[in-house]
Amino acid sequence: MANDNTSEAGRHAEQLAARFLEKRALVVLDRNYRCKAGEIDLVCKDGAVLVFVEVRFRQNGAFGGAAASITRAKQRKVIRAAQHYLAAKQKTRAACRFDCIVLDALDENSIEWIRDAFSVG
Repeated sequence: MANDNTSEAGRHAEQLAARFLEKRALVVLDRNYRCKAGEIDLVCKDGAVLVFVEVRFRQNGAFGGAAASITRAKQRKVIRAAQHYLAAKQKTRAACRFDCIVLDALDENSIEWIRDAFSVG
């Protein structure tokens, strides 16, 4: 049952993140894009830039909070999934970036938006 609560909290965090970004003029193109390489929580457009967004929610800060949970291994998975997305969905090359939305509470006021949180390479 705890897993159901965790999944529900994750979905709620992603909904908050999507609303937060839309209020800042980003357009959400896809949610929970899954492929063999991994998953991308949100794919957005910020003007001409394609933005791959990792949403992290951690209620318990004992292990470093939400931002600390975006490890180098997690970054590599998101990058691989983004490469798959680009190959499958983009007909033209687009400028891209990787952002993170981190929440330590399920409240829009607790959102921290980390633009250009990591990069390929």
